[in-house]
Amino acid sequence: MNPPRRGTPDFLLLLLTFALVCFGLAMVFSASSMTSAYYGDPWAFTKKQLIAVFIGTVGMFFCMNLHYTKLKKLVIPAFFLVVLGLIFVIFTSEANGASSWFTLGKFGIQPTEFAKLIVILYLASLISNKDEKFRNFKKGLLPALIIVGFVCFLIMLQPDLGSCMILFVCSAIVIMVGGSNLKHIFLLGTSLITLAAVGLSLYMLKGGSDSTNYRINRLTSFMDPFSDPQGSGHQVVQSLYAFGHGGLTGAGFGQGIQKLHYLPEAHNDFIFAIIGEELGFIGSSLFILVFIFFIWRGILIAVRCPDMFGMLSGVGIMVMFAFQAFINIGGVTGTIPLTGVTLPFISAGGSSMMVSLISMGVILSISREQSQKEAPPAKKRP
Repeated sequence: MNPPRRGTPDFLLLLLTFALVCFGLAMVFSASSMTSAYYGDPWAFTKKQLIAVFIGTVGMFFCMNLHYTKLKKLVIPAFFLVVLGLIFVIFTSEANGASSWFTLGKFGIQPTEFAKLIVILYLASLISNKDEKFRNFKKGLLPALIIVGFVCFLIMLQPDLGSCMILFVCSAIVIMVGGSNLKHIFLLGTSLITLAAVGLSLYMLKGGSDSTNYRINRLTSFMDPFSDPQGSGHQVVQSLYAFGHGGLTGAGFGQGIQKLHYLPEAHNDFIFAIIGEELGFIGSSLFILVFIFFIWRGILIAVRCPDMFGMLSGVGIMVMFAFQAFINIGGVTGTIPLTGVTLPFISAGGSSMMVSLISMGVILSISREQSQKEAPPAKKRP
């Protein structure tokens, strides 16, 4: 007997994913062309991003055609590989004040990006396997807290406060949606506050007094960036200038000024500022609306999943995208402190792009089961 045929992936979500990727490639080219020119090729960063898109797309289609429940068998070895990567990266040379990546040939690998996805899948597998036992503190919540706390500790040794916050929030949402006891959720909240305080202390104290002062200023400069426009507030000030120059309709694609070495990391962490400058308030607002619709569509697919593992995986992945975008856009607009995370599907960054596309492969695999469930039964031949 042949196995039941799976449904088709959600076409609208797939279309939105490719639309975001294509828009991101266009903005990376616009934001990085001047910086890339120093390497003798204005397409340098865009070509690297294209390679990441290609690898990520292959991974996305692989996961999309793999039944998502089979990921349970892969998640444990993947978790150990990620932990080894997080330990290894601590001993690599620093870049921008953090040891967040290591080189593999001509490319940089950020284990933290992969850790976000793997921890979400690991927690989803753990909770779905324990079922009702997860409501027991010692057998359920405690192992989950140990896993999350250990990975966050390794991330803070780099240090990478933004990624640690994203992993914390995603893990907390997965644990709460997974049916944790209300008393345990209160304990989880207390643990989060405690671990956040410890993590923030590690972030501040690493690297001596000069580094400590720099990080304190970086976290507090968003409240009044113009008090130190050439120092701790420089990036936020230049970002706000970009939005001011863009106005309502924008300066036009490729016509931005702040990317001409005024705004650091214009093609990476601050690419949303370039979107605001070149496409204006209307263009940046339209992008945010599309991204919100993309998140809503993914969460809708996740909550309709027929089993716990798929539902928790889907919710965790979409929360990861939503919270990471919130932190990035909030930091760029001076609403919250800068933490140095990428804008999913948009910012230049090979590891981030690959993980984002692979994550979407998981969501699209879940959508195929939903499609099969909703499909009308085949008519019998007379």
